[in-house]
Amino acid sequence: MGKWTAFPYPLYAFDAATLKKQWSRLHVGDAEPLPQDAKLLGAWALFHAGEFQKACDAGLKLGSGGLTLANKAQSIHANYLEKSEKAKLAMFQEVMQRAQAQREAEPSNPNAHYCLAYATGRYGQGISVTKALARGLGTQVKQALETTIKLAPKHADAHIALGAFHAEVIDKVGSLLGKTQGASKASGLAMFQQALKLNPTSAIAMVEYANGLVMLEGEKKMKEAEKLYADAAACTPADAAERLDVEMAKAEMED
Repeated sequence: MGKWTAFPYPLYAFDAATLKKQWSRLHVGDAEPLPQDAKLLGAWALFHAGEFQKACDAGLKLGSGGLTLANKAQSIHANYLEKSEKAKLAMFQEVMQRAQAQREAEPSNPNAHYCLAYATGRYGQGISVTKALARGLGTQVKQALETTIKLAPKHADAHIALGAFHAEVIDKVGSLLGKTQGASKASGLAMFQQALKLNPTSAIAMVEYANGLVMLEGEKKMKEAEKLYADAAACTPADAAERLDVEMAKAEMED
């Protein structure tokens, strides 16, 4: 797999005991249940600390029970830390393959569908949204996210991603062609709003909502978007993944 880019900030201190106490707070976004297996819990502690490659490796060694962890760790690393576009796309393709197999083996596992949608969506952004739509990837993302929400109605991250799907499609191909992909402005805005209701302190929900507002409503919503970026930048991250979201919000404010 090669050596991944290291988490560029101080690592967070997590062990099994501290993670158990904070699990519900840390997993509001993905609705992942607390692992009962001690080794899996320890592997998740690596993820929350910022040791994404170690977390991924540990997850893969644990077999099917560690797939969600491995896929999430690899996706977060690829999205936020991988500098090479070629390597990033290859990493998302690996996650897509693993998540597809996991979804077939565990069709009632919400995060099997979510990890597939997330990796496919990010891969689609990497090759260009219009190319991804032409290849039918948009439909796959939408269906996987809708299945995630059906299985786990409080999955805030799936609501964020589905909102982003509607916004990006309309931004790239317009409302009329967007309808052929099942995208609508009203649905996109509703998804972002529901995500923030489910996870009101989520920096990534605020950032994606801000991005979505600008894509869907244009300049007239710029002040509202700027307020969301500022609120996201002011969030106190509880783990490494949240730190990356907060830093991204700060970068958005500087642009």
